[in-house]
Amino acid sequence: MDTINPLKDQPHSIPLRKLLLSALYALLPIITFYHLIAFPFPHSLSQSKQSLVITTSSSTPSKEIGNASVEISCDYSNGNWIQDKLGPLYTKCNTIKEGQNCITHGRLDNDYLYWRWKPNNCQLPRFDPKKFLQLFKNKNLAFVGDSLARNQLESLLCMLSTFSPHDLVFSHGEENKFRKWHFPSHNVNISIYWSPFLVKGVEKSDKTYYNTLYLDSVDEKWAKDLGQMDLVVFSIGHWYLHSAVYFYGDKVLGCHSCPGLNYTEVGFYDVYGKAFETTFKTILDRRGDGKDKLDVIVTTFSPAHFEGEWDKYGACSKTKPYDAKEKEKLEWMDAEMRETSIKQVNLLKKEVHEKNVRFEVVDVTKLAYLRPDGHPGPYMHPFPFANGIQERVQNDCVHWCLPGPIDTWNEILMQVMIKKMDMIV
Repeated sequence: MDTINPLKDQPHSIPLRKLLLSALYALLPIITFYHLIAFPFPHSLSQSKQSLVITTSSSTPSKEIGNASVEISCDYSNGNWIQDKLGPLYTKCNTIKEGQNCITHGRLDNDYLYWRWKPNNCQLPRFDPKKFLQLFKNKNLAFVGDSLARNQLESLLCMLSTFSPHDLVFSHGEENKFRKWHFPSHNVNISIYWSPFLVKGVEKSDKTYYNTLYLDSVDEKWAKDLGQMDLVVFSIGHWYLHSAVYFYGDKVLGCHSCPGLNYTEVGFYDVYGKAFETTFKTILDRRGDGKDKLDVIVTTFSPAHFEGEWDKYGACSKTKPYDAKEKEKLEWMDAEMRETSIKQVNLLKKEVHEKNVRFEVVDVTKLAYLRPDGHPGPYMHPFPFANGIQERVQNDCVHWCLPGPIDTWNEILMQVMIKKMDMIV
């Protein structure tokens, strides 16, 4: 499978770089004197992860140098976790799913709460709930996907509730898989749609050990409401690792991990990409030529951190992040899942210049990979060691404690909306 690096900016011509450098060096003492430098300059303008961009757009955050507006392009996906004395924005919240409420479930170590993501060549501002609500005033936001989509949604609700209360206005389905909250202060609606494949699918059950996916049809449980959405955040992936049979129309394409079935074994990476392709095509067909804009965000794959058996003590017992130098490369599967979704988004971005739909990525795979300490582990259940350490103990090393590292996903989401989608706060 071809891999691409969609985060690289196009390099500028050499003459422009030299001219710009000369101007910057001439003005640097004056700028420093008046404390106008709010971000670090890159060591080299040839670094693709961060470049100086000349822009005349007043809607894009920038700094004025002479008659030009100079903006730093930030790659939020590469960096390191640094200690942070401030800690989380919240510690209690009534929308935390029981299994992710690590503090109230008796997790004694709290060091995992005092780390902050620092991108390599820029700053990631702390989440501002007031500005977020102003950004989406009178709008409808939707999170669509699996339980990690719900995890990210509940993180957002908790952070927003530190500024403004919200009301649960709709709840439906087993385990409240379809819900909507309303923030009356800004008339903002935020919804969650359970759709672990995005496309039409039948989930495995006690009678059937495999999922069934129809890759040519979108899941209408969320797609029927596309006309009401202003922002949709997709987050899927882990359900694609399970056994499944894949249909396209009436034809069986094959299956993944399906012993006993007389189907061709196929890899799930291409299937995962095909699901995004079908989803994006449906969005463009239904919203591409409309009057109202729709912003589409894909949150990339979030790695799990199981060490050994999932129901053994210590399955994910780390108490601090990895340093980026310890884990320079993603595990192969995590990298493939990340690259597949990013590739699909970038293919669409080349085709939708004149459409009213904008596509972007919140790339969290690398920063999530460095946080083995942020999962509930045994604290998916209250006080799991009240009677001592048992031979078997269930562990959740997939989802994230709330508060916890996943709050950073929404900090990045806000910055992507402001800087890459030109939304004005």
